Amino acid sequence: MKLLCISLGCDKNLVDSEKMMGLLQAEGWTFTDDEEEADAILINTCCFIGDAKEESVNTILEMADLKQRGRLKALVVTGCLAQRYRQEILEEIPEVDAIVGTSSYDEIRAVLQKVLESPEPVSCFKELTYTPRAEKKRVVSTGGHYAFLKIAEGCDKRCTYCIIPDLRGPYRSIPIEELTAEARELAEGGVKELILVAQETTLYGLDLYGEKSLPRLLKELAKIPGIYWIRIQYCYPEEITPELIKTIREEEKICHYLDIPIQHASDGILKRMNRRTTRKQLKEMIGTLRREIPDIALRTTLISGFPGETPEDHQILMEFVEEMEFDRLGVFPYSAEEDTPAAAFPDQIPQEVKEERRDELMELQQEIAFAHSEDMVGRILDVMIEGKIADEPAYVGRTYMDAPNVDGLIFVNTGEALMTGDFVRVKVTGAAEYDLIGEMCDESAQ
Repeated sequence: MKLLCISLGCDKNLVDSEKMMGLLQAEGWTFTDDEEEADAILINTCCFIGDAKEESVNTILEMADLKQRGRLKALVVTGCLAQRYRQEILEEIPEVDAIVGTSSYDEIRAVLQKVLESPEPVSCFKELTYTPRAEKKRVVSTGGHYAFLKIAEGCDKRCTYCIIPDLRGPYRSIPIEELTAEARELAEGGVKELILVAQETTLYGLDLYGEKSLPRLLKELAKIPGIYWIRIQYCYPEEITPELIKTIREEEKICHYLDIPIQHASDGILKRMNRRTTRKQLKEMIGTLRREIPDIALRTTLISGFPGETPEDHQILMEFVEEMEFDRLGVFPYSAEEDTPAAAFPDQIPQEVKEERRDELMELQQEIAFAHSEDMVGRILDVMIEGKIADEPAYVGRTYMDAPNVDGLIFVNTGEALMTGDFVRVKVTGAAEYDLIGEMCDESAQ
């Protein structure tokens, strides 16, 4: 039996997909990228914002049409859209054979078996306080040289624009011994870079150990042979501790890179968002990080056009971005999600204004990013090779400043034969907008 797994949305969703594939592989399932070959299709959905919801619905409808036309025996929908709209999906898309909630993916084997044995639709949902476990080896779908390590489930923050606590439940850390065992298994399979993800990584361990324990986890992961880079994403700025900064600075394997989603810089908007920082506190934290780790690369995300955002609020955010000079930055126009407090706020902003403000922020950030790229010329960096450029004596790779799929690349000119996952020293010789150009060298990284 062949399965096509379509994983939509965030990297945390991808980890769930890989664990479901591992469970099914242990039952004898094989995998295909060709929908026409598949006996079953599993769609792990997202509905964080409107665009993600639309993509998920369109994918389900496309696969439902395939089921009507062909040999497909099972169509299973999992993830956040399934959690949120379980009844609507089953009632409106009868081609869907099973629907599985976010805390129930460890039941995927039993669900598929039921689907194949009975024409009745299957629905599988556990309490959102339950943390699923997959005891079988993950099927890593990222190429094998890097993998995401999900260190916690759920969230307690209750930002007014976000539905995630209702879809994923309260914050639940995964014990250190389970994470280190999973990381060792990944390293033994060839993974060289671990990317730590959760709805919020900085609160890791508070629920289990009574204190924020991300530094402790990082030190344990750094001991694992075969792991060269450890990258941390989704750090809430108010939860970053001096101990965490010290650990990042002192542990050689931890990339000097932090993803810090601040969302805004106007105190009034931050308060309406139910964020727990002020503009002053954000500036202080960013200043501390750059003072303690001078070569740190900082990534952030912002929301434009949040309800009640005035031209003055937008200008405050523009000035903040200009002053802070983030290395990496993404902006999303505000998306009003039903059942969130912000969707009912007065003073909703017209879509065209949200997009105009998004574009202004991105144009400003483009100038900053391009200048940062030019400043890198002459630097010598460690680079992880991602693949070869066809018909050219060159490769594409990433530096410590670049998370896969969201940040820039470096193009490495060399006649040497390299493999994906290799680490090489590269001298930066040029910049091309968000990307760098370089050549291999024998000098030490700086």
